[in-house]
Amino acid sequence: MHLIDSVREAFGLLLTGDPDLWLIIWISLKTSVISLIIATPIAVAAGYVMGSRKFLGRRVLIWLTQASLSFPTVLIGLLLYLMLSRQGPLGDLKWLFSQSGLIAGQVLIGLPVLTAFTLASVQAADPRFAETAVTLGASRLRVMCTVLHEVRFGVMAAIITGFGRILAEVGCALMVGGNIAEHTRTITTAIALETSKGEFAQGIALGIILIVIALFINAALMLLQGKANVSGVQG
Repeated sequence: MHLIDSVREAFGLLLTGDPDLWLIIWISLKTSVISLIIATPIAVAAGYVMGSRKFLGRRVLIWLTQASLSFPTVLIGLLLYLMLSRQGPLGDLKWLFSQSGLIAGQVLIGLPVLTAFTLASVQAADPRFAETAVTLGASRLRVMCTVLHEVRFGVMAAIITGFGRILAEVGCALMVGGNIAEHTRTITTAIALETSKGEFAQGIALGIILIVIALFINAALMLLQGKANVSGVQG
């Protein structure tokens, strides 16, 4: 009965527009989108270079990128915490327990996902696209734009997946953000906090929001995959 009451209360919080609840959601979405905007151009450029160029240390760089996908986010949070603490090399920035620090952690978490997906898409692309562009006298930037346009569905899938990973992350957000109410409390950290306190209503409400976002993300991925398959058949 307690669980049923919590579920009812959770839906009540969602339907009545509880300000504390929607502030948490807003902070999560805002920081995740900003992190994605910062990480995307860096990761896409890195993925393209690793996928299309041959240079010293390329294999090691690809290995590190792919290996970083399995790094626990709490480990990234620990390393960033040490860097941003007062005694750390970046302590003067005063980003610890702030939205800036939270965004920095999310960028570090999103970069490997975005880079690895872009790398895989570029490596799977038909090399004739780049060769044709070079033959026609295109600059390096133009060649990159041509290749990325051809693998745009893969890049968009990377962006969507990266956003999902950033939004659902909890370990780094707790360590670097500090879970401060009305400032760095995100959906995942709020769920962890409310559950530990035995207050399940808000946690369930936020969990419902995460599920809805996950469904939209997966629907977007399926749509992109469908378009990619259609384009492949037509090509």
